[in-house]
Amino acid sequence: MSTYLPTIKQLQYLVALHEHGHFGRAAESCYVSQSTLSAGIRELESLLGVTLVERSRRVVRFTSLGEQVVAKAHRLLREAEELSDLVQASGKPLAGTMRMSVIPTIAPFMLPRILPRLRKERPELKLLLREETSQDAVESLHHGRVDCVLLALPFATGEVEMEHIADDRLYVAFPKDDPRDPPDSIPPAMIDTMASGGRLLLLEDGHCLKEHALAACNRPELRASATMIGTSLHTLVQMVNNDLGLTMLPEMALEAGILNGTDVVARPLKAKNAKREIALIWRKNSPRAEEFRLLAEELRAG
Repeated sequence: MSTYLPTIKQLQYLVALHEHGHFGRAAESCYVSQSTLSAGIRELESLLGVTLVERSRRVVRFTSLGEQVVAKAHRLLREAEELSDLVQASGKPLAGTMRMSVIPTIAPFMLPRILPRLRKERPELKLLLREETSQDAVESLHHGRVDCVLLALPFATGEVEMEHIADDRLYVAFPKDDPRDPPDSIPPAMIDTMASGGRLLLLEDGHCLKEHALAACNRPELRASATMIGTSLHTLVQMVNNDLGLTMLPEMALEAGILNGTDVVARPLKAKNAKREIALIWRKNSPRAEEFRLLAEELRAG
């Protein structure tokens, strides 16, 4: 057995550099100086006797072996996280630090309602939040950067365990003076006959709500004509308020008052699967599974 082994810190530096592709940003993510991170990676290369990273003024490029080491480092860091989780799970439930990613179409609408109660009823829980798109959040989960993810399904999550939180109905939002405003709900066939020529405004790629909305409509031609432009639901609402088209909104956003102060109205989408499932997911076989289930109960109670 080798006397000299890579440290967890060195592997964390290497993985951060691979993720960010930039020494400065990688150092910021690790809360160290750039020189400390660079020195740590050089020490790792010296320890292994190989070059893992090719450095130049403008480009950080990993060698073929470096890519393999990064893949192995991800697994080792995840195992180290699980070791820490095992110890933490043996103590008081929902106490200590828990890192959770939340997608942008949930975070601003659900968390303000839930966090004050969590702080009051679970004062020993230190919940560290990270807002990411679904794809980035799932990647963070499997790479050990977060412990659990609050997201909307269906979405490809890989090997995870999950708890259902709620069903979130989808609505069509459009300017209130639209002459074809129906009294109760809007079928997908009506979408392209309303508001500014039926221009459907959706979140840009990377947001799962876009896929949920298009799947619920079940009209392939809408995908081709839809404009993927919004970076947030608030941006989309303002665009609709200025008569640029119509959009899809989840019920939780409406309940949180996203239409307040606007001339936008919303009606339920009349379709078979006009909803998304809000769920909490975590890595399969995590020793903190019972804690995550308790957290899911807290989220449902909110």
